[in-house]
Amino acid sequence: MPELPEVETTRRGIAPHCEGQTITRVTVRNPSLRWPVPDDLPQRLEGQIIRNVDRRAKYLFLNLDGGTVIVHLGMSGSLRVITDDTPPLPHDHVELGLASGVTLRFNDPRRFGCWLWTDAANHHPLIASLGPEPLSPEFNGPMLYRLSRGKQSPVKSFIMDNHVVVGVGNIYANEALFKAGIHPKRKAGRISLDRYHRLAEAIRETLSAAILMGGTTLRDFVNSDGKPGYFAQSLLVYGRTREPCRECQTPLKEIRMNNRSTVYCPRCQR
Repeated sequence: MPELPEVETTRRGIAPHCEGQTITRVTVRNPSLRWPVPDDLPQRLEGQIIRNVDRRAKYLFLNLDGGTVIVHLGMSGSLRVITDDTPPLPHDHVELGLASGVTLRFNDPRRFGCWLWTDAANHHPLIASLGPEPLSPEFNGPMLYRLSRGKQSPVKSFIMDNHVVVGVGNIYANEALFKAGIHPKRKAGRISLDRYHRLAEAIRETLSAAILMGGTTLRDFVNSDGKPGYFAQSLLVYGRTREPCRECQTPLKEIRMNNRSTVYCPRCQR
């Protein structure tokens, strides 16, 4: 599933081709996504200008004068910019034709993504209750410490809760907890302020590095598959079960938490 860095890389990849462009055509080949594509989406969008492409958590916003299209990539979705006459693929469900001649295509084999219309994005039910962005000034150690008091849930589940902070998916939660030296099963309410300072910084560093790497490894979304890769070559623990810890050489362990793979170092993480 695309996580926040992959969605941000997507935003950066498509924005230069979309911003300031008038939508001349909307084609919905299959409206049956996670939520049905609104029947009147073509009528709402055609003739409008995409003012900017923004992101909130894992949602992309195509901001127009009259409202916002909320796009989610789901588990298998991707966006790509088409500049030639490449025919649509079987799972190209939605596409926007732009005045420049460019086509923005949404491909989603599993159809867990979405294309929704809203007059006020920040008040939409999918958006309104989300926590702060992990790279924003509002996200910090004291905030995590305050929200965690009395919590009996594992800290990994706590930081993956979108009401606490958005965009810390499974891969990056594994990585940030390792960097902070915190065991993923430790109760969130039993972690000190000092350790939450380290964890907040580790989350910022991990996500920033992934975004930076996405920006350098996938420079162009034109006629590509639109799928930025995870920064797998830089992962410290995720996907490295039984391999030696890069800090102490202890074999990494794997457990299942909420049916998700959780890899940690039994020596470095307490």
